[in-house]
Amino acid sequence: MKSTCCILVFILTILIDMRGLAQEQFVETEAVSMRITTVPFTVLTGGLVIIRAQVNNYKDSLNFILDTGSGGISLDSSTVSKYGMPILPSEKTIKGIGGVRKVSFLYDASLHLPGLKVENLNFHVNDYSILSEAYGMKIDGIIGYSFLNRYIIKLDYDSSLMHVFSQGQFTYPPDGHMLNPMFTSIPIQPLRFNDNGSFSHRFYLDTGGGLNFLLSDRFVNDSAVLRRKRRGPFVTQAEGLGGRVNMRLTTVRLIRLGPYRFKNVPTLLFDDQYNVLNYPFVGGLIGNDLLRRFNVVLNYGKQEIHLIPNTHFSDKFDYAYTGLSMYLIDGKIIVDDVVPHSPAAKAGFQSNDIIVSVDNNMTNNLQRYKELTQATGKKISFIISRENKIIPIRMRPVRIF
Repeated sequence: MKSTCCILVFILTILIDMRGLAQEQFVETEAVSMRITTVPFTVLTGGLVIIRAQVNNYKDSLNFILDTGSGGISLDSSTVSKYGMPILPSEKTIKGIGGVRKVSFLYDASLHLPGLKVENLNFHVNDYSILSEAYGMKIDGIIGYSFLNRYIIKLDYDSSLMHVFSQGQFTYPPDGHMLNPMFTSIPIQPLRFNDNGSFSHRFYLDTGGGLNFLLSDRFVNDSAVLRRKRRGPFVTQAEGLGGRVNMRLTTVRLIRLGPYRFKNVPTLLFDDQYNVLNYPFVGGLIGNDLLRRFNVVLNYGKQEIHLIPNTHFSDKFDYAYTGLSMYLIDGKIIVDDVVPHSPAAKAGFQSNDIIVSVDNNMTNNLQRYKELTQATGKKISFIISRENKIIPIRMRPVRIF
């Protein structure tokens, strides 16, 4: 009996101590996230998001790609030269699709968005002339991790507005789906897809990738992921750090991103000579032509990305293949490359042809011309200039799926 009483006293003492301990604990309340500013953006072909911003006290607004696939923040070398920005060389290198390069830096600079000044930024400097030529507008830089990790960013593709919030307790939309990717400086998301069987692997979430889905050739070869295709793959061109890069274009039968499914997704196959994608850890990337189908909240601080389908969710994929590469060079839309045996080659296009019009559109707008060539099942009419001669050409794109 004495022993039982001692045990009861001991238990009571523990409970009193625990209650006393609980009364001494302090709980820090996280501040509520507040909207800081709202910034309009433009969407280019492939889903690239362009935001206007200023650097330091230079008055001109510059064009920046908003890029979750960038581990920092950067400026184009010609923009730096134009404004005489004080840059310093470094021994640091950056690695991207197409090559590895040493970079210089603009240190301790500021980025000015409407209603927001972001300070203490180190911009690395790179040559983005190929991006400017590919998209038909001056690309002055890329906004990546150095900006994105400081705030909560909501991208609303229905209204083309970027909302910037302070870090803290954030109320997500009631619907949609939460991703919890792994974060280095670039979010890495597990993803399931089907083609020649069912596969799961890790992929970069890359808003700066003007594509739907990209697979490393090493991953494709090791996994035998792609079934035997009725058509293709088709040789095409993409733009990367080292310039123009040859890739192959095909489709993947089914992609699952959280609960969302996409069928017959256009997919690029990439011979990753510099192992930019860090295979075997990462197998490729999910680009913004897929991600733009959601309104997205990027919360780097909590390692959360929230997706909710928007009005573009059911947009048709671009299955047209021409083998024709067009770039805006010195104010003219120039044919850079024609893939042998492609529809463009069979129609009679040659490198250095100047595109005067596409389907009677003479705006000299590269974005519009690319949209007009995204058509299958009909012939597209071109007027070109070659050696000062005006030549009509008709081309019928083939369908990759």
